[in-house]
Amino acid sequence: MSTKRKTITVTDQQDYWIKAQIAAGKFTNDSEYIRDLIRRDQASQADIDAIRAALIEGEKSGEPQPFDSKQFKQEMAAKHANRTN
Repeated sequence: MSTKRKTITVTDQQDYWIKAQIAAGKFTNDSEYIRDLIRRDQASQADIDAIRAALIEGEKSGEPQPFDSKQFKQEMAAKHANRTN
């Protein structure tokens, strides 16, 4: 995988924070910390996109139907009663 050099500007407080994370042994350098932030942001965005897609699918599925939680619990208990962990 190729890499690209980027120049960023951070505040003194942000620089102190990054250095503290490195000093704590969580990262070996500034770049590793920034790459970790980007990976976390990408994962978070993927989660948000999946939730949005599920909400859209739910909205398109039709009118809401009545839900009996007691009946559902009984059905699940019966369905999973014979399973072993």
